[in-house]
Amino acid sequence: MPIQDRAIRTRRKILTAAAEVFETRGYQSATISEVLKTAGVTKGALYFHFQSKQDLAQGVLHAQDQNITLPSRSSKTQELIDVVMLHAHRLTTDPMVRAGVRLTMDQTSHGLDRTGPFHTWSHLAQQLLDDARAQGELLPHVNTHDTADVLTGAFAGIQSMSHALSDYNDLMQRTTTLLQHILPTVINPSLITHLDLTPTRGTTIYTEVHAQNTHTDSDDYDDTVEGDSTNDAA
Repeated sequence: MPIQDRAIRTRRKILTAAAEVFETRGYQSATISEVLKTAGVTKGALYFHFQSKQDLAQGVLHAQDQNITLPSRSSKTQELIDVVMLHAHRLTTDPMVRAGVRLTMDQTSHGLDRTGPFHTWSHLAQQLLDDARAQGELLPHVNTHDTADVLTGAFAGIQSMSHALSDYNDLMQRTTTLLQHILPTVINPSLITHLDLTPTRGTTIYTEVHAQNTHTDSDDYDDTVEGDSTNDAA
């Protein structure tokens, strides 16, 4: 196996292990030792890729939305719905996403920059809302920046509530309900009946994206335990 491919797969193995530990233990209680044990790699291999627990956590936060590209829709409102529903679906199925969300919402994560995901999601939502406005889909009074922030914050609250009450089992229905309450105050009423807000929308989009996605490193990694030297992990 080429050294570069081995390094990529080793890094992914470490991040997957870190996600499992952070999701279970939280940022403050998680330890490098636990990540090493879970990943089955040496200390040298881990420190070749990540210099600290904080660096590991930032890696998980960054990795949760990699390699996910949604297809463009003629309705930008539907595209925004698809972004939200896909993220909700992945919260119920992807440990990396769940760990990233726990880190983002963990107020005890002192020293960890948790702002990135909020900025990313608000920016993406505003972009889609701006595109929707350009196509005449929004009501005249809508401030796209404020609406994007409200939607991002509301979803953060909904997912936290779902996690506490049902371990995400009701998240898709709660997300549908959230959108059903927010969208009528934002979009042209004539569009409502043409939008797919069903709780199964996230699964449908995930299947579509997965079929188009030829990058498989999230599912394919080397099970070989790295050697003791940092060169083995390169």
